[in-house]
Amino acid sequence: MASRLQRRLENQQAQGIDMSPLLDVVFILLIFFIVSTVFVKETGVEVDKPQAISAQKLDQMAIMLAITRTGEVVYDSANVGVSGVRSTVEQLLMKEQRPVVIQVDKAVRSELLVEVIDEAKLAGADTVNIATLKP
Repeated sequence: MASRLQRRLENQQAQGIDMSPLLDVVFILLIFFIVSTVFVKETGVEVDKPQAISAQKLDQMAIMLAITRTGEVVYDSANVGVSGVRSTVEQLLMKEQRPVVIQVDKAVRSELLVEVIDEAKLAGADTVNIATLKP
């Protein structure tokens, strides 16, 4: 009688579902999706962009620079200034050639915009675009 009871208990324990392989698969999938995700680096500041009828959406991963109303040149939430544009863009273009997109506030002097475009071109950027809003 005791052996029958013992066998029943062993059978009940053996019928449980082992969750370890399922958890392993879930964690492997999670790691895969985290590693394969492409993160877009934003400039980190709000800019009041001008409108343009010819505005287009860029499909490529672009280097995003911003020029604020106060004249700060920002990349990835850091004020790099006009003098830091060339070294920042050169470093980013070492990996692969990408377009540079400048988000410029409406109130910024055109002279400052031209300086930033020149620095990006001198850094080796093939394409320099200005971000606008489509009306």
